[in-house]
Amino acid sequence: MTLSNLINPRHFNGKLLFLLLAGFFLMVALPALAARAEGGAEMAWGLMGMKLYGGLALFLFGMEQMSDSLKAVAGDRMKDILAKLTANRFMGAITGAFVTAIIQSSSVTTVLVVGFISAGLMSMAQSIGIIMGANIGTTITAQIVAFKVTKAALLMIGVGFTMLFGSKKESIKHYGTMLMGLGLVFFGMSVMSDAMSPLRTYQPFLDLMIQMESPLVGILVAAAFTGLIQSSSATTGIVIVMASQGFITLPAGIALAFGANIGTCVTALLASIGKPREAVRAAVVHIGFNVAGVLIWVFFIDYLAQFVTSFSPSHPELSGVDRLGAETPRQIANAHTIFNIANTLIFIGFTTQFARLVEWLVPDAPLDETKVLTVRAKYLDEVLLTTPALALDRVRLEVLHMGEKVENMLKSIMPAIISGDSKALQAVREQDEEVDLLYDQIIEYMGRISKGSLSNNQMQDFLQLMSAVNQLENIGDTIETNMVDLGFSRFDAGFSISKATQKVLNDFHKVVSRSVSSAIQAVSQNNELAAMQVIDMKREIIDLVDSATEHQAERLVAEEPNRIAAYTIEIDIIEKQRRIYSFAKSMAKSVIADDLIDK
Repeated sequence: MTLSNLINPRHFNGKLLFLLLAGFFLMVALPALAARAEGGAEMAWGLMGMKLYGGLALFLFGMEQMSDSLKAVAGDRMKDILAKLTANRFMGAITGAFVTAIIQSSSVTTVLVVGFISAGLMSMAQSIGIIMGANIGTTITAQIVAFKVTKAALLMIGVGFTMLFGSKKESIKHYGTMLMGLGLVFFGMSVMSDAMSPLRTYQPFLDLMIQMESPLVGILVAAAFTGLIQSSSATTGIVIVMASQGFITLPAGIALAFGANIGTCVTALLASIGKPREAVRAAVVHIGFNVAGVLIWVFFIDYLAQFVTSFSPSHPELSGVDRLGAETPRQIANAHTIFNIANTLIFIGFTTQFARLVEWLVPDAPLDETKVLTVRAKYLDEVLLTTPALALDRVRLEVLHMGEKVENMLKSIMPAIISGDSKALQAVREQDEEVDLLYDQIIEYMGRISKGSLSNNQMQDFLQLMSAVNQLENIGDTIETNMVDLGFSRFDAGFSISKATQKVLNDFHKVVSRSVSSAIQAVSQNNELAAMQVIDMKREIIDLVDSATEHQAERLVAEEPNRIAAYTIEIDIIEKQRRIYSFAKSMAKSVIADDLIDK
């Protein structure tokens, strides 16, 4: 992520709004309110507000930078791991936890799962195990933040900066950005901790923190905070920063962590708006699982606190606030992890029942709604735009979706031309409207991908997919504009195509249709074998064109009515199909290396 991304709503959305509100409160409203309060003049509220605001900005920016770099480094591999290692619910939970821990985003994991469900690669019950495991993966951030390595923060930033700007290798740059982001997280924590130190002796603030001892208050505050910034990891990190100053006790910290688990459901809920039913169901699973887990544990916070205290590091040599600040951060991180692991173990046996309940709560769309949804992109998701590798993979799936529409047009056009009426031809023309809608959505999505940082391999994939989408659009336009017009011309001229000519045209059409199908397979699966099959069909196409041309020449000299009009239209049909093969061949060529293609 570059500095310009900090003000990009696509990256920060809720976080940017929160920073603006926090900045106003900490730098303007807080000093004004404190000046009126008894003892307010004794505190340097303006300086404290600036430090808190700046530290918070560094903390959130560092987390976003680290997360983006992790996704850029691991994005390609994480998708394959999710697709392969979900044979059962337990493996699905482990896989979800591992993938989320690496890419640091349960939202991205959930979006990937929705894509697999939509493509028929995963059942709803399998996906529930992964979503449960994703909650475990998010706790890794709290564990990292709980380590007191703030003294090494500037070293991390310096080393990361050197790797980012001193290396030409894309992978080294990503690792440098990741290390720099981690350094910014710890440095932001340090700045916030220093800013909050004077509050240790400020009684009104201490009284406010006492209110956090109420589980209900803590859960509601953390849920609202997380819903605003859309990051449970950031909320938990800030809770740990406050705990390091001794402001909150372990039970209060656990309640705040519970609230963060509920608040993070807002992200999944927002991401599901306007999406297919599979996305809505995944969001409902996420919400139901997190809320149910909190409801179960809210009455056992004290027992959980006692349990984590029994094995977490202790500092008996300290006392009072100092001991609280030394012990509580690690205890909160451990409680957060145990809470999510325990919930997964409790609910993992009920994934089938969960799936049935969710499918009952969110039933399949009515037929009329399904018809509307067919002209929408099925796989493109904004959440993945910050991870180009995963976003490009979604474009591949959408190319397959668009290709299916084009294949339907190709399948319908020849019967419509040969024996159909104006209604059949118009129906083919209307199908192109769906192709055009998908084309517009894919191009717009790819335009947003191009604004990010793409590696060399990702740029090659981007150009390949852009070429494929354009070629599919060209095929659709050729059918919709040229071939439909030829059908209307045949219909208006009032002649019938002979049986012999029908066989020639249909045989040619079958080969062309096969080439388009193989080209779509080559692009959507990145399948070089399918691509070579399309290219190798060139000789077969040339022979068929020669044979069809010879047949039409014989027809031209035959004593038949309208033979000139028939010859012209039939030759044009052959030419337009040959042109469609050329588009398919261009798609195939984009998949394989130039040196493997026989020019």
